[in-house]
Amino acid sequence: MELEIAFQLAIITVVAFGCQWVAWRIKLPAILPLLLTGLALGPLTGVVSPQDLFGDLLLPGVSLAVSIILFEGAMTLRFDEIRGLEKTVQRLVTWGALITWSVVTLSAWWLLELPLGLALLFGALVVVTGPTVIVPLLRSVRPVSSVSRLLRWEGIVIDPIGAILAVLAYELVVATGQDGAILHSLWLFFQAILVGGAIGTLVALGLAELLRRHLIPEYLRSFLVLSMVIGEFVLANGLSEESGLVAVTATGIVLANRKGVRTDDILHFKENLSVMLISVLFIVLAARLEMEELSQLSATALAVLVIIQLVARPLSVLFSTMGSSLNWREKSLLAWIAPRGIVAAAISALFAERLQQNGVAGAEMLVPLTFMVIIGTVALQSLTARPLARLLKVAEPAPRGFLIIGANPVARAIGAALQKNNFPVTVTDSSWESIRAARMEGLGTFYGNPVSQHADQYLDLIGLGKLLGLSPRRELNTMSTMRYRIEFGEQNIFSLPTQKTEKEVKHEVAPEHRGATLFGADMTYARLASLLSQGAEIRKTRLTEEFDFEAYRNAPGRQVWPLFAIDSRDRVQVFTAESQPEPKAGWHMLGLIKEDTAKEEAKAEARAEAAAEKVAAEKEKGPEEKSKDK
Repeated sequence: MELEIAFQLAIITVVAFGCQWVAWRIKLPAILPLLLTGLALGPLTGVVSPQDLFGDLLLPGVSLAVSIILFEGAMTLRFDEIRGLEKTVQRLVTWGALITWSVVTLSAWWLLELPLGLALLFGALVVVTGPTVIVPLLRSVRPVSSVSRLLRWEGIVIDPIGAILAVLAYELVVATGQDGAILHSLWLFFQAILVGGAIGTLVALGLAELLRRHLIPEYLRSFLVLSMVIGEFVLANGLSEESGLVAVTATGIVLANRKGVRTDDILHFKENLSVMLISVLFIVLAARLEMEELSQLSATALAVLVIIQLVARPLSVLFSTMGSSLNWREKSLLAWIAPRGIVAAAISALFAERLQQNGVAGAEMLVPLTFMVIIGTVALQSLTARPLARLLKVAEPAPRGFLIIGANPVARAIGAALQKNNFPVTVTDSSWESIRAARMEGLGTFYGNPVSQHADQYLDLIGLGKLLGLSPRRELNTMSTMRYRIEFGEQNIFSLPTQKTEKEVKHEVAPEHRGATLFGADMTYARLASLLSQGAEIRKTRLTEEFDFEAYRNAPGRQVWPLFAIDSRDRVQVFTAESQPEPKAGWHMLGLIKEDTAKEEAKAEARAEAAAEKVAAEKEKGPEEKSKDK
């Protein structure tokens, strides 16, 4: 079944988004549905034909897309994240990679009876993990920071190393029988590292100067970086094969760790671009497979997959983590997680095509074997990594907590009410008196500015999923909502409204920068503080069929302002000016409640009368009764 090119492109794009959305809903890495969808669209139904669709542009386009993805991943690597674990990272991407390469090569040569050169090439291909699979998996598994950081560093740094190892193995296959083949291949290996490292570093330093000196306007910054990444990738590859991946990785790491260079806006742009590229690439490469190739795989191929998962990876991690600060639980999870990604798929397709053109026997098995490893590791680890992390107790808690901007009385009252109902809370403030008061009330605290560089390094966001801007300083609330929008998601950012006048309307911050308006358009900080000072309290109330939300709001003798609703699944929903939850029976309400003045006065009068009666009763007691009381 053949479709027009436009329809095929539309199908790939729409289905790619659908896979990402489904993965988000079921909380699994998106790679698995993307691969399965690619197989369904390609070899199973023939709806999409990548070779006909892209022609000679397919493999160059894949290479450029991989370079952008790898650069974006490298931009997230900061040296201060792995302080104390530097040796572990170095071992994972050197000796650990060599251990994996050796074990996979021997198993492929012995079990699959591949020629030694092809077995070396296959082993080099499946050494890599990569950000295309690691980052989505970490987003789903949420392991502790030590494991997460090691996996990210390994996945990004090992991609170019694995690609160069594949070049080395490819050259050995092609040059088999020629004098000096091994020395020539080793020279190409070191040449690729030197050329790529030098070009990548120079490009990074040049970009850093341009950005630091503000020589490029804001709207062209991302465009500049993207064009430079593509340019250096092509230049490096032209000078030394596969050194382009080294170059873009070096540029990303150097730029991310260069002081005085703001790269947040560039990183956000690249992150969005990478999600799209990853989605399309996995579908396209999976659709490129042929059913005849997949049907050639035997049970021994599955045995190789088992060896990769249960022998090669654990041995690599065992050696690499010797003497590190990691405990056995963290090492166990690290030894289980190593999914293979887009670099393995792309390079296997490239080299298999070249080897088949040269008439190398067995080259047709390279792509299906590599995809078997990709699909097998991704499927297995997607389904098991999160339960294993929980079993080993090395998984971060679900992000159900609140980061609260401000530790003032209003923020402390709201934070205490949330924490009392098992929602973790961290309040931030630059006032030591306010932070001390919050600590006395048992709240989690961060002393400092929440949008400072110090906060970027030391503010612990584990378990936090929503932000409440409760500071009386509206500028701080706005800066915080802008800073943490990517971290928590736009739907989880909230801030208090400010009183508006005609003169202030044109100075008001745009809604997209301040988040949803907490509790209602008129619930300003001043009003909340006034209500609390007048005796209003935040109380928890359970709704029933008889006492529904309407009855709760209109209960006689008191005023009620709903703040939060806790549903039957113990999830909190926030009341805002833009949207109102629809609480049902069985839900709990957290609301600000103020008793009517008359009722309060009656209660106070009753308490005073009771106290007076107690004093009078004491006076009427005789000496004998008083001595008995004593």
